Amino acid sequence: MTPTADESTGIWATIREAPLPVKALLVGVFVNKLGWFLQVFLVLFLTTSKGFTPVQAGTALGVYGGGSVIGLIIGGSLSDKVGPRAAVMISMFGMAGFVLAIAYVPNYTAVVLVVALAGAVGQFYRPASAALLTELTPQSRQVMIFAVYRLAMNLGTTAAPLIGAALVAVSWNLLFIGEAFAALAYAAVAIVALPKRSTKAVDDSVADQAPAGGYVAVLRDYKYVLFLLCMFINAAIYMQYLAVLPLHMKADGLSTWWFSAVVALNGFIVITCELLVTKVVQNWPARIVAMTGFVLLGGGLAFYALPGGLAIFVIGTLLWTLAEIVGGPTMFAYPGMAAPKPLLGRYVGSAHAMFGLGSALGPFLGVWVWNRSGSEVWVWCGLAGAIGVVLAYFGMRPAEEPTTEITTAAEPAQSA
Repeated sequence: MTPTADESTGIWATIREAPLPVKALLVGVFVNKLGWFLQVFLVLFLTTSKGFTPVQAGTALGVYGGGSVIGLIIGGSLSDKVGPRAAVMISMFGMAGFVLAIAYVPNYTAVVLVVALAGAVGQFYRPASAALLTELTPQSRQVMIFAVYRLAMNLGTTAAPLIGAALVAVSWNLLFIGEAFAALAYAAVAIVALPKRSTKAVDDSVADQAPAGGYVAVLRDYKYVLFLLCMFINAAIYMQYLAVLPLHMKADGLSTWWFSAVVALNGFIVITCELLVTKVVQNWPARIVAMTGFVLLGGGLAFYALPGGLAIFVIGTLLWTLAEIVGGPTMFAYPGMAAPKPLLGRYVGSAHAMFGLGSALGPFLGVWVWNRSGSEVWVWCGLAGAIGVVLAYFGMRPAEEPTTEITTAAEPAQSA
């Protein structure tokens, strides 16, 4: 009996029938995120163990974030040039070395340099992993497999601070050894299970016709540039739940416990419900999913501007959490749908980099607006969400339109 569309793209069918390299990526990223300690504990380590000032520690954390954005861009190019498997291995072996070095470098300048390198090299794997997921997964299942990938990341990231706290209680050195071990575990997975080159690698004749110019070629795809702006706006306003929301709740007289409860509510819903929601929306046009996500994200954040106390914060959080589980998997799957194969890593890397840039700049911009105009910041978030709707409409191709105007003649175009 032939399975229905819902059955063939369902959660368990997608996981069960995924090729071994895809399953390896899911396991590898989960293990890697279990050891995601550096960004969480860096400030505490530098101030308590190294004796640096809070300003120095905060600066180092900012440098780590900047390095991460650069690493995503480099990682996209590296994936296209040497293949996803090699990019993952370079990333994880390099990350292991730099993380261990942080505990032993002698001065602040060296710490900042090593932290920057750790942030950059540690992100090479992300475009490579996403590119490989795209290449090895049928298009009808790509949104679902990215939802599963996000779940693996979220589960690992949620558990990491608890594991890290237990390691710190024994030794700071053990924390860095633990992160290095997690990176090496992912490298081992790549060595054993990932293909040496993409199973759909471009042959020489196609490579000769591949679009030239690297990231310049990506920027020539004007529609995709609009999508990249979508990724930046999405991240910039999404991050206000960590930047401005605690300030607003505190100003309204609510304790830190209530802020923690609201954040925990978001995490619980994302982990338990995203796959189920993805099962419903994965067959919608990507453009419609993204537009719906921006309406819910902007609307949920703008809801915080209303009077009403705790209930407003809970309802607003539910709205933008729904945006996350509706739009998140599609937004991160779309770069692979839109990319020509020779530039797959760069398309994916540029999208991740823009999301990372929005995540880095968003808190600064949000707090600046909060300090100037208070809760009006949420109105601006709502307007930014509306801009995201427009950009998604014009920047994301409908299903019947070819993925890119620069697709080579030797390759059939995919649909978005």
